[in-house]
Amino acid sequence: MSIEIKAPTFPESVADGTVATWHKQPGEACSADELIVDIETDKVVLEVVAPEDGVIKEILKGEGDTVLSDEVIAVFEAGAAGSAAPAADASPAADSAPAGDADKVGPAARKLIDEHGLDASKIPGTGKNGGITKEDVQNFMNSGAQPAAAAPAAAAAPAPAAPAVSVNVAAGERVEKRVPMTRLRATIAKRLVDAQQNAAMLTTYNEVNMKPIMELRKQYKDLFEKTHNGTRLGFMSFFVKAATEALKRFPAVNASIDGNDMVYHGYQDIGVAVSTDRGLMVPVLRDTDSMSLADVESTIRDFGLRGRDGKLGLNDMQGGTFTITNGGVFGSLMSTPILNPPQTAILGMHKIQDRPMAVNGQVEILPMMYLALSYDHRMIDGKEAVQFLVTIKDLLEDPARMLLDV
Repeated sequence: MSIEIKAPTFPESVADGTVATWHKQPGEACSADELIVDIETDKVVLEVVAPEDGVIKEILKGEGDTVLSDEVIAVFEAGAAGSAAPAADASPAADSAPAGDADKVGPAARKLIDEHGLDASKIPGTGKNGGITKEDVQNFMNSGAQPAAAAPAAAAAPAPAAPAVSVNVAAGERVEKRVPMTRLRATIAKRLVDAQQNAAMLTTYNEVNMKPIMELRKQYKDLFEKTHNGTRLGFMSFFVKAATEALKRFPAVNASIDGNDMVYHGYQDIGVAVSTDRGLMVPVLRDTDSMSLADVESTIRDFGLRGRDGKLGLNDMQGGTFTITNGGVFGSLMSTPILNPPQTAILGMHKIQDRPMAVNGQVEILPMMYLALSYDHRMIDGKEAVQFLVTIKDLLEDPARMLLDV
């Protein structure tokens, strides 16, 4: 029985996707719910699994092709017996690979091999059953193990051996690599540029004494971890709770702009920027006013693990009324965060650094952190932005304020 394999149903905010990697090839055996293809959108990578035991009969959308929501990308034959490794595409690969390697080269990988005249037998495969993926070919070329500069010239027209050698030497001395930008990174770039062009963005700065939080954390971290089933007490939960309280006091900072309308949100959904191999992602903590410190820490940890493994879903990143980004984990001392539209403000955390500070007429060495609040002046006045940031500073320097709501 033939079954149509369709792209996932994309939400309204996602127009289309790109076929990233086919993990199964026509004729290769598939088990029910086994991953067969990744679809990359401008937010996440979605996985499509086999509906039943069987084989892929025909691939309609190759790697790199654009697909729409629910578009048919392949035909699946349920119940059919397949081979352990893809054999249907062996003949097209024969031009660029020996017969023994042809059956393990994916369509996108084969295209790169043909374009650059590579020897498939020398490319280590990381795919299913040692199959060679597009990423394997790109990594092989980037490693410089087999320079690609000479191959296109040889394919276009026969050339003497001597010029080819000189090109190889030049490529070896001054190596360049060209890698297509992923949809996620292209979307991040577009959104950041749009934010700078369309918003009246300003940034205000302050600094916070982290000593009270650090002492509180040191005193209770072991008990906290024991009480909350291994959840560790970090700094981010304090910032999320302080930001939540400040957002309640300054509704304009928690608002968003929709065309000519200003939308005030009666809830606090805070996005936390997470760095992954695919790019920056901003999963959202929902209703942070009702979350405990342990809830915040465990949820952020879950976001980080799933972001690393490429398991964050579209629902994890939908919405959000405010964003916190922490460049301090990478050593950043000061930065100007860019707005995450349609939100009107973003808080930047930075590195904790011991600095001499004047305290009651005396010089003390204190662990200080610079804070940066970028905001849209169309929605937020400078007075509100400064007071919002000062509120966060006051709450962090005296954590009891968060408990007493003062």
